[in-house]
Amino acid sequence: MKKLTEMYVKCTNRLNNVIRNERGSQTLEWIGIAAVVVIAVGLISTAFAGDTQFGDKVVKKFTGFIDKIGK
Repeated sequence: MKKLTEMYVKCTNRLNNVIRNERGSQTLEWIGIAAVVVIAVGLISTAFAGDTQFGDKVVKKFTGFIDKIGK
C-alpha cells in the first residue's frame, strides 16, 4: 500500500508541475494577438491602397477616441 501511495503522490506532483508551468503560454497568446492585428492591418492597407479617404477617416476616428480617453 505504501508503494501505491508513493506512486500516486509522484504522479500527482508531476501532473501539478505540468499544469502550473504556464510561463510561456501568456507570451504565446500575445504573439498570436499581435499576428492577427498585423495581418488585419496588412489586408486593410492592401484593399485600400489607392483610397486615401478611408485612411483619413480611420485617423480621425482614432484621434477622436484618444481625445475622449484623455478627458
